[in-house]
Amino acid sequence: MEDREALKVQLRDLFSVQKLAVLSTQSEAQPYASLVSFVATDDLKYLLFATGRATRKYANLAADSRAALLIDSRSNSDSDLQQAIAVTATGSVTEIKGPDRDRLAGLYLKKHPSLDEFVHSPSNALLRLKVESYVMVRRFQNVITLNPSE
Repeated sequence: MEDREALKVQLRDLFSVQKLAVLSTQSEAQPYASLVSFVATDDLKYLLFATGRATRKYANLAADSRAALLIDSRSNSDSDLQQAIAVTATGSVTEIKGPDRDRLAGLYLKKHPSLDEFVHSPSNALLRLKVESYVMVRRFQNVITLNPSE
């Protein structure tokens, strides 16, 4: 098994260069996927993203906080099957309120400064996925699971 710290370095490296993730939520009727801009906390225990409160993803998360975020390194080339890394983070999502909001909004906006007005709009929410596990797939079939709390 690979060293946990080496895996964390790989995750941090991937998360620092990728701006978008695919968020998967669940409604009563069906799953739903959407693109979101994200940032990871330094300890990798949380992934942050923002969305409007009037969106389908927000309604889905209000009804069922379980979610997954997929972050990958693909370039849409044939070599991706062997070289791309895909990471699925699973956990539960809560809206960030109170004193943590300003601090975490600062972290989010450091990576996504163009979203300043969006993040500060009263009709939008800053959300936090508490990561239960990361599942990293490399070289098409090499699967490694990491729990950031361990």
